[in-house]
Amino acid sequence: MNICIIGSGYVGLTSAAVLANLGHHVVCVDKDQSKIDILQKGELPIYEPDLKELLYKNRNRLQFCSDIGQVIHQTPVIMIAVGTPSAPNGKTDLQYIYSVIDTIAENIKSYKTIITKSTVPPGTNQLIGEILIKKGIDSSLFNIVSNPEFLREGSAVHDMLFPDRTVVGIQKGDTQSLEIMQEIYKDITAPFFHTTLSSAEMIKYTSNAFLATKISFINEIARICDAYQVDITEVAKGIGYDFRINPHFLQAGIGYGGSCFPKDLNSLIYTAKSKQVEPLILQAVQSINSTQVDYYIEKIKDKLKNPTSNRITVLGISFKPHTDDIRYSLAITLIEKLISLGYEIHTYDPKAHLPSPLKPHVTEHTHLKSSIINSDCVIIATEWNEFKTLDWQQVKKMMRGSTIVDGRNCIEKNEVEKHGLQYIGVGRP
Repeated sequence: MNICIIGSGYVGLTSAAVLANLGHHVVCVDKDQSKIDILQKGELPIYEPDLKELLYKNRNRLQFCSDIGQVIHQTPVIMIAVGTPSAPNGKTDLQYIYSVIDTIAENIKSYKTIITKSTVPPGTNQLIGEILIKKGIDSSLFNIVSNPEFLREGSAVHDMLFPDRTVVGIQKGDTQSLEIMQEIYKDITAPFFHTTLSSAEMIKYTSNAFLATKISFINEIARICDAYQVDITEVAKGIGYDFRINPHFLQAGIGYGGSCFPKDLNSLIYTAKSKQVEPLILQAVQSINSTQVDYYIEKIKDKLKNPTSNRITVLGISFKPHTDDIRYSLAITLIEKLISLGYEIHTYDPKAHLPSPLKPHVTEHTHLKSSIINSDCVIIATEWNEFKTLDWQQVKKMMRGSTIVDGRNCIEKNEVEKHGLQYIGVGRP
């Protein structure tokens, strides 16, 4: 099939690479000419494992360009993968979606299947159809499909090749779009679930909200474990054996961040309130997550009482491992709070870099060892593998102090303490 993907972020690029790998001819378009220039050279504007190799492998079925109108005019299947950021009040900012719809309306001359992969509030896809009709586009020239993505940054290629499910929202009686979506994903082995447009939109929000809830839940339990000198890792393991709960997303730490969970929780809360529904659980999830870094900060302050004489190394800048994305990264939040307290901050991350406003206030290292030398305290803020497998005997020799703060409950407490280091976690007595 010939497919146009609008947007060259990690969702758009991963979708382009995988669909080309499935044998489709794909044109990925973006208004940002600088991104297109990078992609046309065979490089990537983002870091995502295995993506560059997959794009290169399928380069004969894959193109990149910035002439969105021309590609829309020529392509029967259009997939929208643009950003849907959160406004200050939590409402989803749909300006990029509306901009794409305006461009589509200007270039429809033949039938189009318009697929929304971007995360949008319930009712948005229905609204897209209404907007096109108001712009004078005959309803026989298009159908709208909601096809939410469930990709995790850092493993997006694997998640699209081997998904848990494929969710497709269509309008009642739209068998044509259903057949097209089945053809697109025919070589993907996963349950194929089709439903209404609004249900598909809601499935995406509910999925992220539930995962965020598990994270905040285990972080609250970790605080209770702290009070009773109970090891949260044993508790998480014990409840994780229950198939109704499962062990995933039960790792206590400084909380969730990234480009999805925070904005999607904001959007779902706003969406609920706009219909006079008070989402108490979702608000509690946000409350716990927004205070979890402060809980760690209090432990650090208690240990390093004189900020101006203490040097702290923060290992990790990205919001999670295997990505360079720092959007809503709680590692960044942690660094900002430590700076405001007066600590001398050094940092290192294998892929991510500090945002420009922080650079004058933090020493950013290009090598892991140099970031640790003469440090009074080392904080693991992102669970990169090279941090989890540190040689703690060597770390002890390099440090001036002896405090190790495990912000992700990802290292072995006994192994750290065996080498004369002091371990600080949450729910780790």
